[in-house]
Amino acid sequence: MLCRCEVKVEMTQLVDVKNAKEKIDRLIYEMEKTIYGKREVIQLTVTALLAGGHVLFEDIPGVGKTMMIKTLAKAIMGDFNRIQLTPDLFPGDILGVSIFNSQTNEFEFRRGPIFTTLLLADEINRTTPKTQSALLEAMSENHVTIDNKTYELDEHFFVLATQNPIEFEGTYPMPEAQLDRFLFRLKIGYPSFEDELNLMMDKKNHELIQVEHVISHEELTQLKQLVNQVYVGENVARYALSLVSVTRSHPQIELGISPRGCLAFLKAAQAFALTEGRDFVSPLDIQKVLPAAFRHRLLLSGNYSPTERQLNKIIAEIIAAVNVPIGR
Repeated sequence: MLCRCEVKVEMTQLVDVKNAKEKIDRLIYEMEKTIYGKREVIQLTVTALLAGGHVLFEDIPGVGKTMMIKTLAKAIMGDFNRIQLTPDLFPGDILGVSIFNSQTNEFEFRRGPIFTTLLLADEINRTTPKTQSALLEAMSENHVTIDNKTYELDEHFFVLATQNPIEFEGTYPMPEAQLDRFLFRLKIGYPSFEDELNLMMDKKNHELIQVEHVISHEELTQLKQLVNQVYVGENVARYALSLVSVTRSHPQIELGISPRGCLAFLKAAQAFALTEGRDFVSPLDIQKVLPAAFRHRLLLSGNYSPTERQLNKIIAEIIAAVNVPIGR
């Protein structure tokens, strides 16, 4: 477990987008110290954090997901917990349990690993639907209820879950309603030859000691407030909604993007625009976040699991079906 370090950093009042961009760039730079050649994935992960969403990594083991999340936790001075989800795991193992204290004759609540800033839920589809639901409810409500008592989670509670796309034996696939709780579905993938060579030659690539604290809890709150102030023009909002509408009428899509998914999609575009150093959303921002926001929310006709190539083709068709607006 990585605890929030007692490190004093100079507090910056992020009153404008320029200061925010500098902070975000420093955060991405720190994450690139341990994850080579994956700036796009890192930027989208930071985007999800700023948008107040959660991320599902559907990827093979060993590509650096845990290291990336640990690096992010240290850079934002947040707590980090990791849960290995298995079929015999109960909701109480994640949320916590009430234990009777014989000395006080009262029940005491022992907090589970969900009480953290960043939570890595490893192989989320290997645990039962009951345990999945307990985790996903906390993601949606940002609190847990045990024995009729409500316990608030960290203000910046951020879940990064993983599932292996090639091993499905003994798994419990998440239904669409639960997948919708995740803002993005991302894939890190293999590094390039040169990036992996640099990784092999860097003797400190597994050490978090090289990662610096760049954003405080209060600064992260300010960044999220700035996301809400990023301007969305009517033309851009119409463009985003038109793309969503295509998913609801596409002949190969059985279930398109929901209104909740549409709002999350637009919020992600606002956060992405801020990471680009702008105070307004452009059509390009919409296109940049669309694949990550749509992949896990689309149910194809026939209710089968599409290949990555099929999904990419459908997403390309969705983008091509709507004319890009001019201006803001």
